[in-house]
Amino acid sequence: MPHIEKRAFLHGFLKECYFFAVRGKNIIIGCVIPCDMVSSKAYFDNSATTKMAPEVLNAMMSHLTDEYGNPGSIHSMGDSAAKAVRDARQKTAKLIGCQPSEVFFTSGGTESDNIALIGSVPSGGRIITTAIEHSAILETCAYLKENKRKVTILPVDETGKVDPDTLRNALSDDVFLVSVMTANNVIGTIQDIKELADTTHEYGALFHTDAVQAFAKMDVNVKRSGADMLSISGHKIHGPKGIGALYVSDKVDVKPIMFGGGQESGIRPSTENVPGVVGLGAAVELAERTMNADIQKMEKLRNSIIESTLTIDGSALNGPFDGRLCNNAHFRFTGIKGTELVLKLSQAGIMASTASACSAGSTDPSHVMTAIGLSPSEALSALRISLSRYNTSEEVGYLADVLPKAIASLR
Repeated sequence: MPHIEKRAFLHGFLKECYFFAVRGKNIIIGCVIPCDMVSSKAYFDNSATTKMAPEVLNAMMSHLTDEYGNPGSIHSMGDSAAKAVRDARQKTAKLIGCQPSEVFFTSGGTESDNIALIGSVPSGGRIITTAIEHSAILETCAYLKENKRKVTILPVDETGKVDPDTLRNALSDDVFLVSVMTANNVIGTIQDIKELADTTHEYGALFHTDAVQAFAKMDVNVKRSGADMLSISGHKIHGPKGIGALYVSDKVDVKPIMFGGGQESGIRPSTENVPGVVGLGAAVELAERTMNADIQKMEKLRNSIIESTLTIDGSALNGPFDGRLCNNAHFRFTGIKGTELVLKLSQAGIMASTASACSAGSTDPSHVMTAIGLSPSEALSALRISLSRYNTSEEVGYLADVLPKAIASLR
């Protein structure tokens, strides 16, 4: 008799599966699924990741199948791959507002952030950042601090805004870099990047911004903002996962943090992820065509969600009413645990989150929530709704119907 093994899945709805282990292979022979399991009716976790656009997948397909050459090869297939990379670089540069030579492809926003920080702050130098940055910034700063750099972390106000005067008071001659995210990934607060960058430049320091959440949801033109470096990611704008880019002004000298064949002008050596690069280029091209209409649509849906949710007893909005990312609505609810609410909504086919998916599994309060002055219990009662171009008014109406009932049942 083959060995029969029962495995339980605690996350999601698939509670039990039975596997036959036959000659080393696991074969599913049956599942027990709760009767209340339903398919997704509304995906509101777009700050974690977005659905890949059909146009993006179509653009990538040939580079996953027939046109698989290495861009570094001199034969015709290599030339085709190299041209595809150049085209995507030009598209990305156009939307950012820079020269193609200033765009370097990476594996995503985290790597872009790491290169920007580690590659620009020398031993003994100081970096300034804020208390509500993404972990890709804060953890990199912790690494830098352990490796002979100094780190200053600025506070924010109750809406998550950085006061330019606070930055000015922290600046001094030993500061090499200031890094402030364009829009917060948890509560959606938009910073005045131009004023912060101008203040930074008064002291001769460089300015970097993590624009992963903001890219394609607001203007991130580097010539208008004055940013010297800027990080983006493909999977936040309906592109593929595992691809991102770092803008580095041609006036900035950034050292690589890994070494190899010299690709991406040596800043990010490694054979290029051609399908991913092409997918990012296609997502950027799509965003350029639809961004204005998408922003208006998401703002309208976001405002509807905020209006309906704040009618629930014991609810409050985290972050500002104005100066908020077009796709972000973040709440807290008295007497509720955010994780339990997310699971309750999931049972109704609504996909949401508490804070950042990058800290999935953590039972600690979000550092963003505590930085804006909320208590641990308030921080742990959070719900983040994040929209994309694909969300509809019908989905928002469904959320407005289900959310009060879910909260009432948990209370």
